[in-house]
Amino acid sequence: MPNSVRISKTGKFNLEAYDYQFPQELIAQQPAVPRDSARLLVYNRKTDSAAFDTFKNLSKYLPPKAVLVFNETKVIPARVELQKATGGKVKILYLERIGGLIKVMADRQINIDSRLFLKKKPVFLIEKQTEQFYFLKPLFLIQRLNNFFETNGVAPLPPYIKHSPLGEAQIKREYQAVFAKYLGSIAAPTASLHFTKSLLRTLKQRGFSIEFVTLHVNLGTFAPLTDAQLQNGKLHQEYYEISSRTAERLNRFKKDGRQIVAVGTTVVRTLESASDTAGILKKLSGATDLFIRPGYRFNLVDSLITNFHVPRSSLLMLAAAFSGREELFKLYQKAIQRKFRLFSFGDGMLII
Repeated sequence: MPNSVRISKTGKFNLEAYDYQFPQELIAQQPAVPRDSARLLVYNRKTDSAAFDTFKNLSKYLPPKAVLVFNETKVIPARVELQKATGGKVKILYLERIGGLIKVMADRQINIDSRLFLKKKPVFLIEKQTEQFYFLKPLFLIQRLNNFFETNGVAPLPPYIKHSPLGEAQIKREYQAVFAKYLGSIAAPTASLHFTKSLLRTLKQRGFSIEFVTLHVNLGTFAPLTDAQLQNGKLHQEYYEISSRTAERLNRFKKDGRQIVAVGTTVVRTLESASDTAGILKKLSGATDLFIRPGYRFNLVDSLITNFHVPRSSLLMLAAAFSGREELFKLYQKAIQRKFRLFSFGDGMLII
């Protein structure tokens, strides 16, 4: 594990300090079956101690009357293979809708003013390009956009999942939380993938509260970090929303001294973006570019449930903001030694 400091003497952020090595065979290619049989590393910051169990026994480690907050976004089958006018294939990844256009990334160059086809039928016109993004005009009613991707798209598994035995229909089902509700993400909030309906019932029966917020996962969560982001401390924007009733309950729970447990980094970013320095939720919707890394002072969130994240990522830095960078790498080393499964379909950890 690296021992270099977070900020170099020149003031430049040291990304190498968030690098680590891992065996490729530990990258999970499919979720645990059942999901709550996934392994769980529990780190207690007060006692500086680690325990090892499974998600099914999560309630044993949560603070009394803890409030678990989940992201109920739903993954769009956002990757579609289309044909260019020349007959060549191109895969696009849908990112977001901007007015009457959609913003996408493509796996190869496509020409402005050309058309893209699906089964010989024209479906998109390439309007413009900005950096690595293309802006396409649908050649069908924009209101049918979600239906187009639901019908023709596949869930965009992360590129490090190269050998998943799951078929396309299985991926659509498994790369989705059991409570997913609002379509809008291009990647799953993966900490949620460990939870079954049975586990959620058990948590409620044992006195834990469950609340839901929404953040639509986009490039801000998982794209490789750029030098500009490292220096200005901001990520790509992602849209979030918290209902007024949920906010009222969370504000009351916080006032009553109950611990707020964020299930996933996207929930952390949502709650911290929406709260003021007193830990009160006020800005209940909007776009967030919040980049959380060590040194950040948490306003609302007390504990974190999260997966093991890829090196040099904003997700890894957010987890390090809870535990401390050096301690997080020690925990990762323990998990790797015990052959924990890594990344999106892998095992997870609770930091309390």
